[in-house]
Amino acid sequence: MDKYWEIFINGYSGYASYLWKEITNPGYNSYFYWLIMISCTFFVFEVIIPWRKKQSIIRKDFWMDAFYMFFNFFLFSLIIYNAASDLIVNLFNDGIGALTGFNLQANNPLQSFPYWAILIIGFVVRDFVQWWVHRLLHFNEKLWEFHKVHHSVEQMGFAAHLRYHWMENVVYRTLEYIPLALLGIGLYDFFVIHIFTLAWGHYNHANISIDKKITGGILGLLLGIVIAFGLADVALFQDPTITVQLSIIFVSTSIGAFILGPQMKYLFNSPEMHIWHHSYELPEDRHTGVNFGLTLALWDYIFGTAYIPKDGREIRLGFPGVEEFPENFIEQNMVGVKKK
Repeated sequence: MDKYWEIFINGYSGYASYLWKEITNPGYNSYFYWLIMISCTFFVFEVIIPWRKKQSIIRKDFWMDAFYMFFNFFLFSLIIYNAASDLIVNLFNDGIGALTGFNLQANNPLQSFPYWAILIIGFVVRDFVQWWVHRLLHFNEKLWEFHKVHHSVEQMGFAAHLRYHWMENVVYRTLEYIPLALLGIGLYDFFVIHIFTLAWGHYNHANISIDKKITGGILGLLLGIVIAFGLADVALFQDPTITVQLSIIFVSTSIGAFILGPQMKYLFNSPEMHIWHHSYELPEDRHTGVNFGLTLALWDYIFGTAYIPKDGREIRLGFPGVEEFPENFIEQNMVGVKKK
Protein backbone atom coordinates (compact mmCIF):
# COMPACT_ATOMS: atom_id res chain seq x y z
CA MET A 1 0.00 0.00 0.00
CA ASP A 2 2.92 2.35 0.76
CA LYS A 3 4.10 1.86 -2.84
CA TYR A 4 0.86 3.19 -4.30
CA TRP A 5 0.70 6.09 -1.89
CA GLU A 6 4.24 7.03 -2.91
CA ILE A 7 3.29 6.89 -6.60
CA PHE A 8 0.31 9.16 -5.90
CA ILE A 9 2.33 11.70 -3.87
CA ASN A 10 5.26 11.72 -6.30
CA GLY A 11 2.88 12.32 -9.19
CA TYR A 12 1.49 15.47 -7.61
CA SER A 13 4.79 16.78 -6.26
CA GLY A 14 6.37 16.17 -9.63
CA TYR A 15 3.52 18.02 -11.29
CA ALA A 16 4.04 21.07 -9.06
CA SER A 17 7.64 21.30 -10.29
CA TYR A 18 6.53 20.66 -13.85
CA LEU A 19 3.90 23.40 -13.62
CA TRP A 20 6.42 26.01 -12.49
CA LYS A 21 8.96 24.99 -15.13
CA GLU A 22 6.25 24.94 -17.80
CA ILE A 23 5.36 28.60 -17.26
CA THR A 24 8.85 29.99 -16.63
CA ASN A 25 10.71 28.08 -19.38
CA PRO A 26 9.02 28.43 -22.78
CA GLY A 27 9.99 25.67 -25.18
CA TYR A 28 8.78 23.34 -27.93
CA ASN A 29 7.59 20.86 -25.29
CA SER A 30 5.73 23.44 -23.20
CA TYR A 31 2.02 22.62 -23.14
CA PHE A 32 1.17 26.02 -21.67
CA TYR A 33 2.58 27.90 -24.67
CA TRP A 34 1.27 25.38 -27.21
CA LEU A 35 -2.21 25.96 -25.81
CA ILE A 36 -1.79 29.74 -26.10
CA MET A 37 -0.31 29.55 -29.62
CA ILE A 38 -2.98 27.18 -30.99
CA SER A 39 -5.78 29.19 -29.38
CA CYS A 40 -4.46 32.49 -30.78
CA THR A 41 -4.13 30.93 -34.23
CA PHE A 42 -7.77 29.86 -34.33
CA PHE A 43 -8.89 33.17 -32.85
CA VAL A 44 -7.22 34.93 -35.80
CA PHE A 45 -8.90 32.50 -38.23
CA GLU A 46 -12.29 33.26 -36.66
CA VAL A 47 -11.64 36.98 -37.17
CA ILE A 48 -10.52 36.83 -40.81
CA ILE A 49 -12.59 33.90 -42.19
CA PRO A 50 -15.68 33.49 -39.97
CA TRP A 51 -18.21 30.85 -41.00
CA ARG A 52 -21.12 32.48 -39.13
CA LYS A 53 -20.49 36.08 -40.17
CA LYS A 54 -23.24 37.53 -37.95
CA GLN A 55 -21.72 36.00 -34.81
CA SER A 56 -19.72 38.41 -32.66
CA ILE A 57 -15.95 37.85 -32.52
CA ILE A 58 -16.15 37.92 -28.73
CA ARG A 59 -19.16 35.62 -28.70
CA LYS A 60 -21.39 34.74 -25.78
CA ASP A 61 -19.41 33.04 -22.96
CA PHE A 62 -16.08 33.57 -24.78
CA TRP A 63 -14.19 34.57 -21.62
CA MET A 64 -15.69 31.81 -19.50
CA ASP A 65 -14.68 29.25 -22.14
CA ALA A 66 -11.18 30.74 -22.18
CA PHE A 67 -10.99 30.11 -18.43
CA TYR A 68 -12.27 26.56 -18.95
CA MET A 69 -9.38 25.98 -21.37
CA PHE A 70 -6.74 26.48 -18.72
CA PHE A 71 -8.72 24.95 -15.86
CA ASN A 72 -9.50 21.70 -17.66
CA PHE A 73 -6.55 21.02 -19.91
CA PHE A 74 -3.71 22.56 -17.96
CA LEU A 75 -4.38 23.02 -14.27
CA PHE A 76 -6.61 19.97 -13.80
CA SER A 77 -6.48 17.20 -16.37
CA LEU A 78 -2.69 16.92 -16.45
CA ILE A 79 -2.74 16.53 -12.68
CA ILE A 80 -4.98 13.50 -13.06
CA TYR A 81 -2.88 12.24 -15.96
CA ASN A 82 0.37 12.65 -14.05
CA ALA A 83 -0.69 11.19 -10.71
CA ALA A 84 -4.06 9.48 -10.34
CA SER A 85 -3.91 7.66 -13.69
CA ASP A 86 -0.35 6.52 -12.95
CA LEU A 87 -1.62 5.01 -9.71
CA ILE A 88 -4.51 3.24 -11.49
CA VAL A 89 -2.21 1.80 -14.17
CA ASN A 90 0.16 0.39 -11.55
CA LEU A 91 -2.75 -1.16 -9.64
CA PHE A 92 -4.17 -2.63 -12.86
CA ASN A 93 -0.82 -3.99 -14.03
CA ASP A 94 0.03 -5.45 -10.61
CA GLY A 95 -3.42 -7.05 -10.44
CA ILE A 96 -2.85 -8.84 -13.75
CA GLY A 97 0.59 -9.90 -12.54
CA ALA A 98 -0.81 -11.31 -9.31
CA LEU A 99 -3.47 -13.32 -11.16
CA THR A 100 -1.46 -14.55 -14.13
CA GLY A 101 2.22 -13.88 -13.37
CA PHE A 102 2.43 -11.82 -16.59
CA ASN A 103 3.84 -8.27 -16.55
CA LEU A 104 1.75 -6.54 -19.19
CA GLN A 105 3.77 -3.30 -19.25
CA ALA A 106 7.17 -4.98 -19.38
CA ASN A 107 6.11 -7.27 -22.24
CA ASN A 108 4.10 -4.90 -24.40
CA PRO A 109 4.83 -5.32 -28.15
CA LEU A 110 5.29 -1.60 -28.87
CA GLN A 111 8.73 -1.53 -27.27
CA SER A 112 10.29 -2.70 -30.52
CA PHE A 113 8.23 -0.44 -32.79
CA PRO A 114 9.62 2.73 -34.45
CA TYR A 115 8.49 5.97 -32.88
CA TRP A 116 6.16 6.96 -35.75
CA ALA A 117 4.28 3.66 -35.34
CA ILE A 118 3.95 4.20 -31.59
CA LEU A 119 2.44 7.65 -32.19
CA ILE A 120 -0.04 6.40 -34.80
CA ILE A 121 -1.14 3.42 -32.70
CA GLY A 122 -1.41 5.61 -29.59
CA PHE A 123 -3.47 8.20 -31.48
CA VAL A 124 -5.88 5.67 -33.01
CA VAL A 125 -6.34 3.72 -29.75
CA ARG A 126 -6.91 6.91 -27.76
CA ASP A 127 -9.40 8.30 -30.27
CA PHE A 128 -11.30 5.00 -30.42
CA VAL A 129 -11.56 4.86 -26.62
CA GLN A 130 -12.66 8.51 -26.51
CA TRP A 131 -15.36 7.84 -29.11
CA TRP A 132 -16.91 5.13 -26.92
CA VAL A 133 -16.57 7.22 -23.77
CA HIS A 134 -18.24 10.11 -25.57
CA ARG A 135 -21.17 7.88 -26.52
CA LEU A 136 -21.39 6.74 -22.90
CA LEU A 137 -21.64 10.37 -21.75
CA HIS A 138 -24.74 10.72 -23.94
CA PHE A 139 -26.37 7.36 -23.20
CA ASN A 140 -25.95 7.29 -19.43
CA GLU A 141 -28.34 9.69 -17.70
CA LYS A 142 -25.99 10.42 -14.79
CA LEU A 143 -23.00 11.10 -17.06
CA TRP A 144 -25.20 13.18 -19.36
CA GLU A 145 -25.80 15.58 -16.46
CA PHE A 146 -22.06 16.26 -16.41
CA HIS A 147 -21.80 16.42 -20.21
CA LYS A 148 -24.55 19.04 -20.40
CA VAL A 149 -21.94 21.63 -19.48
CA HIS A 150 -20.22 21.13 -22.82
CA HIS A 151 -23.53 21.17 -24.68
CA SER A 152 -24.66 24.37 -22.98
CA VAL A 153 -22.65 26.26 -25.62
CA GLU A 154 -25.11 28.39 -27.60
CA GLN A 155 -22.59 30.19 -29.81
CA MET A 156 -19.80 28.01 -31.14
CA GLY A 157 -16.14 28.99 -31.16
CA PHE A 158 -12.74 27.35 -30.72
CA ALA A 159 -12.63 27.85 -26.92
CA ALA A 160 -15.88 25.87 -26.54
CA HIS A 161 -13.74 22.80 -27.23
CA LEU A 162 -12.56 22.77 -23.62
CA ARG A 163 -15.76 23.81 -21.84
CA TYR A 164 -16.72 20.71 -19.91
CA HIS A 165 -17.48 19.54 -16.38
CA TRP A 166 -14.50 18.64 -14.18
CA MET A 167 -15.97 15.14 -13.74
CA GLU A 168 -15.35 14.43 -17.44
CA ASN A 169 -11.63 14.62 -16.70
CA VAL A 170 -12.03 11.76 -14.26
CA VAL A 171 -14.03 9.65 -16.73
CA TYR A 172 -12.07 10.44 -19.91
CA ARG A 173 -8.52 10.51 -18.57
CA THR A 174 -8.85 7.33 -16.54
CA LEU A 175 -10.47 5.25 -19.29
CA GLU A 176 -8.25 6.56 -22.09
CA TYR A 177 -4.95 6.44 -20.23
CA ILE A 178 -5.08 2.84 -18.95
CA PRO A 179 -4.84 1.20 -22.42
CA LEU A 180 -2.24 3.77 -23.54
CA ALA A 181 -0.02 3.21 -20.52
CA LEU A 182 -0.32 -0.55 -20.78
CA LEU A 183 0.72 -0.29 -24.43
CA GLY A 184 3.82 1.58 -23.30
CA ILE A 185 2.75 5.08 -24.42
CA GLY A 186 4.83 7.40 -22.24
CA LEU A 187 4.26 10.97 -21.10
CA TYR A 188 6.15 12.54 -24.02
CA ASP A 189 4.37 10.27 -26.54
CA PHE A 190 1.05 11.32 -25.02
CA PHE A 191 2.14 14.97 -25.24
CA VAL A 192 2.79 14.77 -28.99
CA ILE A 193 -0.55 13.01 -29.61
CA HIS A 194 -2.33 15.43 -27.32
CA ILE A 195 -1.04 18.57 -29.08
CA PHE A 196 -2.29 17.27 -32.44
CA THR A 197 -5.72 16.38 -31.06
CA LEU A 198 -5.87 19.69 -29.17
CA ALA A 199 -5.39 21.59 -32.43
CA TRP A 200 -7.97 19.45 -34.24
CA GLY A 201 -10.47 19.84 -31.41
CA HIS A 202 -10.08 23.63 -31.61
CA TYR A 203 -10.67 23.37 -35.36
CA ASN A 204 -13.86 21.27 -34.93
CA HIS A 205 -15.38 23.90 -32.64
CA ALA A 206 -14.06 26.99 -34.42
CA ASN A 207 -16.28 29.43 -36.28
CA ILE A 208 -14.56 28.66 -39.58
CA SER A 209 -15.12 26.44 -42.61
CA ILE A 210 -12.11 25.28 -44.62
CA ASP A 211 -12.09 23.41 -47.91
CA LYS A 212 -11.15 19.76 -47.43
CA LYS A 213 -8.33 20.07 -49.97
CA ILE A 214 -6.70 22.59 -47.65
CA THR A 215 -7.02 20.40 -44.54
CA GLY A 216 -5.77 17.42 -46.56
CA GLY A 217 -2.89 19.54 -47.81
CA ILE A 218 -1.99 20.56 -44.25
CA LEU A 219 -1.84 16.91 -43.18
CA GLY A 220 0.28 16.16 -46.24
CA LEU A 221 2.55 19.07 -45.36
CA LEU A 222 3.07 17.78 -41.81
CA LEU A 223 3.79 14.28 -43.10
CA GLY A 224 6.19 15.69 -45.69
CA ILE A 225 8.13 17.57 -43.00
CA VAL A 226 8.41 14.39 -40.92
CA ILE A 227 9.71 12.39 -43.92
CA ALA A 228 12.00 15.13 -45.26
CA PHE A 229 13.75 15.74 -41.95
CA GLY A 230 13.70 12.16 -40.68
CA LEU A 231 11.58 12.92 -37.62
CA ALA A 232 9.90 10.28 -35.41
CA ASP A 233 12.35 7.53 -36.52
CA VAL A 234 11.37 7.93 -40.18
CA ALA A 235 14.50 7.15 -42.19
CA LEU A 236 13.46 6.88 -45.84
CA PHE A 237 16.28 9.12 -47.03
CA GLN A 238 19.90 9.38 -45.88
CA ASP A 239 21.17 12.98 -45.60
CA PRO A 240 18.86 14.47 -48.27
CA THR A 241 19.82 17.82 -49.77
CA ILE A 242 17.62 20.87 -49.20
CA THR A 243 16.30 20.46 -52.76
CA VAL A 244 15.24 16.88 -52.05
CA GLN A 245 13.66 17.90 -48.75
CA LEU A 246 11.61 20.67 -50.40
CA SER A 247 10.58 18.26 -53.16
CA ILE A 248 9.41 15.70 -50.60
CA ILE A 249 7.35 18.34 -48.80
CA PHE A 250 5.82 19.61 -52.07
CA VAL A 251 4.88 16.12 -53.28
CA SER A 252 3.46 15.11 -49.89
CA THR A 253 1.42 18.31 -49.66
CA SER A 254 0.04 17.80 -53.18
CA ILE A 255 -0.91 14.19 -52.42
CA GLY A 256 -2.62 15.33 -49.24
CA ALA A 257 -4.58 18.06 -51.02
CA PHE A 258 -5.71 16.23 -54.14
CA ILE A 259 -5.87 12.56 -53.08
CA LEU A 260 -6.52 12.72 -49.32
CA GLY A 261 -8.56 15.95 -49.54
CA PRO A 262 -11.74 14.48 -51.09
CA GLN A 263 -11.79 11.75 -48.41
CA MET A 264 -11.22 14.05 -45.42
CA LYS A 265 -14.93 14.28 -44.53
CA TYR A 266 -14.96 10.51 -43.92
CA LEU A 267 -11.66 10.40 -42.05
CA PHE A 268 -11.49 13.48 -39.83
CA ASN A 269 -14.00 15.51 -37.87
CA SER A 270 -14.74 19.08 -38.99
CA PRO A 271 -16.76 22.16 -37.97
CA GLU A 272 -19.40 21.23 -40.56
CA MET A 273 -19.80 17.79 -38.98
CA HIS A 274 -19.35 18.65 -35.32
CA ILE A 275 -21.90 21.49 -35.37
CA TRP A 276 -24.62 18.82 -35.71
CA HIS A 277 -23.37 17.12 -32.56
CA HIS A 278 -24.29 20.35 -30.72
CA SER A 279 -27.65 20.77 -32.44
CA TYR A 280 -30.58 21.75 -30.18
CA GLU A 281 -32.92 19.56 -32.22
CA LEU A 282 -31.98 15.97 -33.05
CA PRO A 283 -33.88 13.33 -35.08
CA GLU A 284 -36.28 11.27 -32.96
CA ASP A 285 -34.42 8.06 -33.78
CA ARG A 286 -31.11 9.66 -32.68
CA HIS A 287 -32.20 11.57 -29.60
CA THR A 288 -29.09 10.48 -27.66
CA GLY A 289 -26.76 12.17 -30.12
CA VAL A 290 -24.88 12.02 -33.41
CA ASN A 291 -21.31 12.56 -34.63
CA PHE A 292 -19.47 11.43 -31.49
CA GLY A 293 -16.00 11.58 -33.06
CA LEU A 294 -13.41 13.80 -31.39
CA THR A 295 -10.64 13.82 -33.99
CA LEU A 296 -11.53 11.01 -36.39
CA ALA A 297 -14.91 10.92 -38.15
CA LEU A 298 -14.17 7.35 -39.22
CA TRP A 299 -15.85 5.74 -36.19
CA ASP A 300 -19.14 7.53 -36.82
CA TYR A 301 -19.29 6.26 -40.39
CA ILE A 302 -18.33 2.72 -39.30
CA PHE A 303 -20.91 2.54 -36.49
CA GLY A 304 -23.69 4.45 -38.25
CA THR A 305 -23.79 7.61 -36.10
CA ALA A 306 -22.65 10.07 -38.79
CA TYR A 307 -25.25 12.77 -39.50
CA ILE A 308 -24.86 15.82 -41.78
CA PRO A 309 -28.31 16.42 -43.33
CA LYS A 310 -27.52 19.91 -44.66
CA ASP A 311 -25.39 22.99 -44.07
CA GLY A 312 -25.64 23.49 -40.31
CA ARG A 313 -24.05 26.93 -40.14
CA GLU A 314 -27.05 28.70 -38.59
CA ILE A 315 -28.73 25.89 -36.64
CA ARG A 316 -29.70 26.44 -33.01
CA LEU A 317 -27.24 24.97 -30.50
CA GLY A 318 -27.73 23.51 -27.03
CA PHE A 319 -30.37 21.09 -25.74
CA PRO A 320 -33.99 21.30 -24.55
CA GLY A 321 -33.81 23.05 -21.20
CA VAL A 322 -30.57 24.94 -21.90
CA GLU A 323 -32.52 28.15 -21.26
CA GLU A 324 -32.57 27.33 -17.52
CA PHE A 325 -29.03 25.93 -17.40
CA PRO A 326 -26.58 27.73 -15.02
CA GLU A 327 -24.54 30.43 -16.74
CA ASN A 328 -21.54 30.77 -14.42
CA PHE A 329 -18.53 28.51 -13.97
CA ILE A 330 -19.10 27.46 -10.35
CA GLU A 331 -22.75 26.54 -10.75
CA GLN A 332 -22.07 24.68 -13.99
CA ASN A 333 -19.47 22.55 -12.24
CA MET A 334 -21.91 21.69 -9.46
CA VAL A 335 -24.37 20.20 -11.97
CA GLY A 336 -24.68 16.46 -11.43
CA VAL A 337 -22.95 16.75 -8.06
CA LYS A 338 -25.50 18.53 -5.91
CA LYS A 339 -29.15 17.48 -5.76
CA LYS A 340 -31.52 19.23 -8.13
